[in-house]
Amino acid sequence: MKHTTTDRASDLAGLYTLSIRMVIGWTYFSAFWRRLVLENKLTPDESGYIGEKFNHFLPNALGIKPIIEYLVTHPDALQRSMMTFTIIEAVVGLCIILGLMTRLMSIGIFSLALGILLGSGWLGTTCVDEWQIGVLGIAGGFVLFLTGSGPYSLDYYCMKNNKSFTHKKWFSWLGSGPLPVWKPKVFVLAGSIIIFGLTLFTNQYFHGGVWGTLHNKSVKPKLEISAISLDHSTLTFEVYRTEGADVYGSFLIGIHVLDKNGGIIKEINQKELSTFPKENIHNHYVAKVKPGKHSMIIPLGAKADITLSLDHPETAQSLKLIDISGIEWTTEIHPE
Repeated sequence: MKHTTTDRASDLAGLYTLSIRMVIGWTYFSAFWRRLVLENKLTPDESGYIGEKFNHFLPNALGIKPIIEYLVTHPDALQRSMMTFTIIEAVVGLCIILGLMTRLMSIGIFSLALGILLGSGWLGTTCVDEWQIGVLGIAGGFVLFLTGSGPYSLDYYCMKNNKSFTHKKWFSWLGSGPLPVWKPKVFVLAGSIIIFGLTLFTNQYFHGGVWGTLHNKSVKPKLEISAISLDHSTLTFEVYRTEGADVYGSFLIGIHVLDKNGGIIKEINQKELSTFPKENIHNHYVAKVKPGKHSMIIPLGAKADITLSLDHPETAQSLKLIDISGIEWTTEIHPE
């Protein structure tokens, strides 16, 4: 069969994106490599469990928060999902590196990158790390869909060896070779504009990066206090860590119950928080609030009900939490 000019152009396009294919492929395959080969990060209740890191996405995820919340409140479903995602990342990444069914795998790259963008695009302590990974993965996946793989790929090997399936119409859409789109300039322009629009929207939504004031929700911890109830001498409240670095907890060193004049009627200090009774902490998610060596540790995305006993509940007016950084959060107490 004669090798046409269109075929040669397609071969060159696939050749020119070889480095993109290999780097993006390794980016996703390495997730499997890190979690199962170098270490085992798929075992719940062990340090580094990927499900707990997934929990970190929850507070400020865009559009997929209900899915994340369901998974982190159902540990078995979460573990199955993490195993499934890891296998998908391994297959997609390896096939992209090898150039096997490139266009189909590029859809996988696009989808995985979109999940990263929507779930964790707001994270990044010194840079907009996860947002950049997400938008570049989406753009890279789209480029690989357009070009397919050229020389140095299994798709190319099959085409050059005249395998029968490479002559099927579906192979042009899912493998490599000339992309059979009508008006390719319109297709590329439309796809590029959509991706660029998504890039600008998420940059603004997560970081204020297009107009207004820049913000980074990964710099310092933020705790939300809610569901406060005072029943006789028992005070219960819900604490939820919604901001701050995902690799570093909020270290609570003080809980103060105050009267109407701001006087302390109940104080739990740093040492007491490090030995706080676990039965008085009811965690909602996989990321757990727990006593640590020197304080109470509240990981990003953790939510828990905390129970205290008061000697003089009738004078309690407000509750104050104190982080080791010096940040304080105060809210009013409304007796039942």
